[in-house]
This record gives sequence, structure tokens and C-alpha cells, in this order.
Amino acid sequence: MMSQQFRRQWVHIQYPEPAQATETYGFSGSQGTVNLEGLLIHPEHGKGGTVFLMMHPSSTLQLMPLPSALARAGHAVLCMGSRYARNDTALVYEKVLLDLGACVRYAKEQLGYRQVILLGWSGGGSLALYYQSQAENPTVTSTPAGDPIDLKAAALWPADGIVLEAAHRSRARCLSDWIDPSVTDENAPDQRNPELDLYSPSLPVRPPYPPDWLAVYREAQRARLQRITAYVQETLETLRQRGGAEMERGILTHRTMADPRFLDSSIDPNDRLIGRCYLGIPETVNSGPVGLGRYSTLRSWLSQWSLEFSLADGETCARDVTAPLLAIEHSADDAVPQPDVRRMHDACASTDKQFHLISGANHYFQGQPEQLVQGVERISTWALHRSW
Repeated sequence: MMSQQFRRQWVHIQYPEPAQATETYGFSGSQGTVNLEGLLIHPEHGKGGTVFLMMHPSSTLQLMPLPSALARAGHAVLCMGSRYARNDTALVYEKVLLDLGACVRYAKEQLGYRQVILLGWSGGGSLALYYQSQAENPTVTSTPAGDPIDLKAAALWPADGIVLEAAHRSRARCLSDWIDPSVTDENAPDQRNPELDLYSPSLPVRPPYPPDWLAVYREAQRARLQRITAYVQETLETLRQRGGAEMERGILTHRTMADPRFLDSSIDPNDRLIGRCYLGIPETVNSGPVGLGRYSTLRSWLSQWSLEFSLADGETCARDVTAPLLAIEHSADDAVPQPDVRRMHDACASTDKQFHLISGANHYFQGQPEQLVQGVERISTWALHRSW
């Protein structure tokens, strides 16, 4: 594949949105507007008619290896951050859909691209499917917390295709698999059930974990999530009944990185390294400051972390998506559960869909130039044979 020189262009998208309260610290969002920033990476000689639009709910993706590699292969890539870039504490998925919609419209109206392909990496996969499902068949008129947000009236522009790369089904499903069920008191994380303390030397079981113990463990994870969700609902209702100026609160969730998959290769087997995860050593991450759902507002918890209430489930949303789909699984993914990419592919309603597996690829293509080239080739070939 020919390698081309490429350029980077800063992109700023601004659109009006009235807000009752400031969600993110600083200028952005406090002046009656939403400000989105990103980077357009495109070949030096011309942009072409198609752009791959990458957005993650809370991260920025321009420094990952794939965007630049795609640009070297002749593709334009627009990496945009949502309003919650690098801070998902207050993230409400339904507002991120509005952000992504503004980016799709900008790419076509202002940048002049005829086709926009959503390239959903990791958490961007379920975001892309949620967005496309609401663009093709809008149904949402409120957030899971009950706040009005009319995606029907928003008239989101559908994307022309979707690529899922190393994508999981949802943040809520990941948290349900990863959260530490040994915690018995949310305000006292050292109070733990020793029978479920995955990293304790005194844990009575060892990998491969017995199926009956694993079933108890999984049920305890779901029960902990349900307890937190119940607290969130009760607190929101209390604030509403008071009728004062206090509308929201933050919550802290300890120990959220304790998936038995990290220590047991027999669970959803693939080529991942055991004893590691995409954030490092699981036991260290479990009690550290960075982890899924560690800091959250009440509304954000319902929208992105609650299995019962979050609508951003990739497998569910895929059933309402008819756009062309390319799904790529990484066989050594140390973040995404092995079945997820295939499940979203199989659920998708599109009659034009493909599934591919990149052998040996980890979550980020970290230190893997050969696998990165394979990923670019898969995407390039797929895009070349679409008749948009």
C-alpha cells in the first residue's frame, strides 16, 4: 500500500444549547454553546470524497496509530472529541449523540465530504451504533434520568457506513463484567467479602475458576450495580421533591476492575495476555484513581453505567441499523470481551456487513505495526468496494 504525506488541521465546531447547569469546568458549555474540538488528518494532495469520523464518548483518538496510518493510505480521518473529552464524570450519552450529529453535519456541509463513515473504536463502537440507530429511526425523547432531549426533533443525519474496530457492546456491560463484587459498603471500600475478593491471596478458588463460583461472582457484580442504581434513583427523586436549586450530585465508585477474565484464559478465550489489561496490572487499576465509573454524576450513572437504564447498548442498537457495516475483532484484545464484536455484527440489520479477525492484535495495536497494516488494509478494501 502506497504511503502518502498527510496534513493535520485543527477543527472547532460550536453550536447553541441552553443548559440549566454547567457540566464541564471552564469556558466550554458555560456560555450557552457547546464547543467541540478535534483534528482533521488528510492526505497532503486532496481530501477525497469520504471521511472516517472517529469519536469516543470521553476520550480523544487523534494520537492513536490508526488515524495517521489511514491518512498515509490515502484516507481522510476526522477525530473529534465530545463535550466530555477526557472527563466522563457528567457524561450523558444522549448529549454525545447531539455532538456527533453536529460533527457529521459539519463534515458534509463545511468540509465538503460526500460520505461520512463512523469509525467506532472501543467505546466509540456502541456510540456509533446508538447514533446511527437514532439517525435512521429516532425514538428517544428523554434521557434515562427523565430529562427532556428530543432526538426526533434533532434530525440527526445518518452516516453512510460504520466500521467497528476493537469495539465493546457498551460501557454499562463492561462495568458489569469488571466491577468488584467483594465491596459490601460503598462508603468503606476496605469492607469486602473474602469469598469474592478476586485479588486476595486467601481467595478459596484459583483459575480456571469453577463454573458455580463464577456464576455467584457474576450475580454479585450485578447486585452491586443494582444497589448503586437504586441509590442514584432515590437521590434524584429526593432532589426533585425538594424543588430547590440543588439538582445533581457526584458519586464515587471504588474498585471497578476485577473481571475474572483478566486472570483466567478459559473465560471467553482469545490471545490476550493473562494478568494484564489495557490499563496495566488489573489489581493496581482496581484500586487506583482511573477506572470505569469511578467518578460519576447521578444522571451520568443512569445514562452510561446502568445496565437497566442505559440506552447505549451496541448489540441492541445494531438491530435498527441498516447502513453498511464492517466489524473487526482483535484476537488479543485485552479490553474488549471476545464475543462482543461478533455479537454486534450478527445483530446488525444491514444486508451489507462483513466481519474480520486480526490475529494477534491487542486493543491499541501497541507495538504491532504488522497488525496495524492489516487493519488499514481491511478498512481500505471495504471502503473501496462500497458503492456510495
